[in-house]
Amino acid sequence: MNAQPIPAPAPAELDAFWMPFTANRQFKANPRLLARAEGMYYWTPDGREVLDGVSGLWCVNAGHGRREITDAVAKQLSTMEFAPTFQMGHPIAFELANRLAELAPPGMDRIFFTNSGSESVDTALKIAIAYHRAQGAGQRTRFIGREKGYHGVGFGGISVGGMVNNRKIYGSSMLPGVDHLAHTLDIEHNAFSRGLPRWGMHLANELERLIALHDASTIAAVIVEPLSGSAGVVLPPVGYLKRLREICDKHDILLIFDEVITGFGRVGKPFASQAFDVTPDLMTTAKGLTNGAIPMGAVFSQRKIYDALMQGPENAIELFHGYTYSAHPVACAAALATLDIYAKEGLLTRAAALGPQWEDAVHSLRGIPHVIDVRNYGLIGAVELEPRAGKPGARAYDVFVKCFERGVMVRQTGDVIAMSPPLIIETAQMTRIVETLAEVIRETA
Repeated sequence: MNAQPIPAPAPAELDAFWMPFTANRQFKANPRLLARAEGMYYWTPDGREVLDGVSGLWCVNAGHGRREITDAVAKQLSTMEFAPTFQMGHPIAFELANRLAELAPPGMDRIFFTNSGSESVDTALKIAIAYHRAQGAGQRTRFIGREKGYHGVGFGGISVGGMVNNRKIYGSSMLPGVDHLAHTLDIEHNAFSRGLPRWGMHLANELERLIALHDASTIAAVIVEPLSGSAGVVLPPVGYLKRLREICDKHDILLIFDEVITGFGRVGKPFASQAFDVTPDLMTTAKGLTNGAIPMGAVFSQRKIYDALMQGPENAIELFHGYTYSAHPVACAAALATLDIYAKEGLLTRAAALGPQWEDAVHSLRGIPHVIDVRNYGLIGAVELEPRAGKPGARAYDVFVKCFERGVMVRQTGDVIAMSPPLIIETAQMTRIVETLAEVIRETA
């Protein structure tokens, strides 16, 4: 399809937008602008094609420009653009909740709608505290997160998260009493593992030490990403998540999986909990829920948690929590159309079929100068680069920029290049992503 040029903003017109998670001065001196998208591709304002190797931002799982979603959104906008869900309801909110419950692990059939992954995390933390209070254990208010964990940007999320740059400025305002498990990234033992690393399951036993330190009676929940994305694709060692589940069960601590990245087909099952055969008590999602078309998130809850809160007078609000846009009707329409696409095209399991081919492709980067590790699972890949002396992140940033200039979009975090292409990817597109990345890494001193 021929891309028509679209006028780009003049340099002065870039000033007003304070960009998120961006070096604003650096970007505005040399902006990378996207003007249009379809299928596996973006186009720049001047009509240059860019292959999307990261699903937008880990969210456009079914590819760009899906007419089915556009039509569903337009229809809903013309029918009812907004309806409140405080003491009111609208039909497609219930329809979507039922559809999601059918996809979820057994028992996770109570759905609370949010508008982002950050909101999903803060919602899950509040539900965990409310659950224990309803059980007569109101002293259980402590959370255990993990180093290198990313759980969004709400104060709850950055408190349980373990990425230093997200935490250091806001330390005095975070939740008290949060502790963190060690992360599971160990290049010394696991470099160039294919799929889940074999070394490191014992790291889950660190949870027993933290429980002994704080006492189980004070801990509400443990929250981890089954597979971390923002920290540079950190994989769970074989058996690690099952061990966390065993320890949480032993001490009546809730286990929360943050599946904002792994949800909706990224790892070859609807959710990573199914791929790894470990069912949490609460599960946070967003991103792929609407294919990135409309902001939306959802928290999946075990029925036992919901039932524990359904006590007291029937006219009493059981959980004082919610958002104006919870279950926004237009977002619900986008999500339902997205689920239809996933079902019709088998996208929720396609990553499992493509996984071996993708694994071979990304591991072909082993042996290239400065590549110190390659990691993969499902349709996720990461290449860790040796940092330049005194300039952490600089090498990977240069690779990211040069790939974009050559028509391939990847993601840079620290000295890691991450890839998470739309689930509709074909062999030729895998090859192009990896070959472009290989060329650029070789040329980047």
